[in-house]
Amino acid sequence: MESFVQFRKGTTPVHVHRDLDGLKDEELGRQGFVGRQAQLYHDNDPTQYRAEGPISMTDVLVDDLEPTDLTDADGAPLVLFSNEDVRFLLSRRSQPMPFFARNIGGDELWFVHRGTGEFQTEFGTIPYEPGDWVLLPKAVTYRHLPAAGEEQAFLIIEAVEEFRTPPPGVLGRHHPFDSSVVFVPEPEVHSDGGPEWRVRLTRRDECGWLVYQHHPFDVRGWKGDYFPFKYNIRDYNPIGSESVHLPPTAQMFLKAEGVVVLNFLPRPAEARNGVERLPWFHRNADYDEVALFHSGDLFGVQMPPGLLSHAPQGIHHGPPERARARARRKFAEYDRVNWSVMSIDCRKPLTVNPEVRKISEAQR
Repeated sequence: MESFVQFRKGTTPVHVHRDLDGLKDEELGRQGFVGRQAQLYHDNDPTQYRAEGPISMTDVLVDDLEPTDLTDADGAPLVLFSNEDVRFLLSRRSQPMPFFARNIGGDELWFVHRGTGEFQTEFGTIPYEPGDWVLLPKAVTYRHLPAAGEEQAFLIIEAVEEFRTPPPGVLGRHHPFDSSVVFVPEPEVHSDGGPEWRVRLTRRDECGWLVYQHHPFDVRGWKGDYFPFKYNIRDYNPIGSESVHLPPTAQMFLKAEGVVVLNFLPRPAEARNGVERLPWFHRNADYDEVALFHSGDLFGVQMPPGLLSHAPQGIHHGPPERARARARRKFAEYDRVNWSVMSIDCRKPLTVNPEVRKISEAQR
C-alpha cells in the first residue's frame, strides 16, 4: 500500500515527467503503477545494458514464428509465454478448423492483428477484422473460419480466471471502455457436416475429444450475462493529458486474476512545453509486461507491425534516449501519438518458450 509520506532528495525536477534538464526519468514501482513508487533521475539511459542469462527482454516478429496451424488445418497455436494465471499464444490459422474447439481451462481473448473471417459459436457467429478483441469464454464451443487466401495473425491471451471489465472510475462507465458498443452474436442453428461432429477439448497442454451425433450449434435462443463478444479498438476512448504522460492503467480494457489488458491507441499528444511525451523509463517491480505493436508510428517513426515484446519484472525498459531526444526536437511538428499497441501486464513471472527465446536472441 502507499506510504503516508513522500520524500524528495538530491536534484529533481519540480514536476513529474516534465522539464528534466538532461536527466533520465525512471519510475520504479510496486503493484504495477498504483502502489508505492520512486522517480529516479539518472545521468545515463538505464536501458543501455547487456543481459546475460535467462532473465532478459524478448522481442520477436509475428512473421518469424510458425504455429502448426499456419500449415496444418488440425494444428494449434504456438505458446509464447506462460505462468500459472495466463498463457500467451500466437495463431496464424490459414484454413478453417475441421473440428470444433472448447477451452475448458480458461477464457480465450483473441486480438486480431491481421486477417478477416469469423468465429462460429453456439451463441451465434462473430465476424472479425483487424483491431478486434474477441472474447471466447471458458467452455464455450466455437469454430474458427479464416477468410480464404488472407494472411492471418492473432495474439491469444488465455486466462485461468474469467476476464471482466474493470470497475468504472471517476470518469464513468463509458471511459475508456464503452461496453454498450460491443458486438454480441445472434443465435443461428447449423446442420452442415456430419454424420459425427468432433469437439476438441483443451486444458493447458491436455487435449481430449467429444463426439456428437448432432451439430453442436443447435441453439435456438439464449439469455444471460455469460456470452462471447467482440470489441474493436476504434470504439475505445483513449484518455490523455496536456501536461503529463499518463500511466498505462489509464488505458485499461479488461482484467482477470493476475492479468491486466491495456490499449495504447492514437490520441492527441501532450502539449505543454517541457513535458515528456514518450512512456518514461520504468522498472515494474511486480508485473511482467507483454506488448504487441499492431500499427502506426510514433512522432514520424514507423512502428514495426507485428513486433511482440516481453519485459520481465524488475528490468529497465522503455523507448531509448535517442527516441526521447528526437521527440523533444520534433515537438512542434507533431500533435498526435499515432501508435496502436496492445499491452498486457502479468502479476507472476512468465516463462518464455525456448523456441521463441532462441529466435529473439538470434535477432539481437
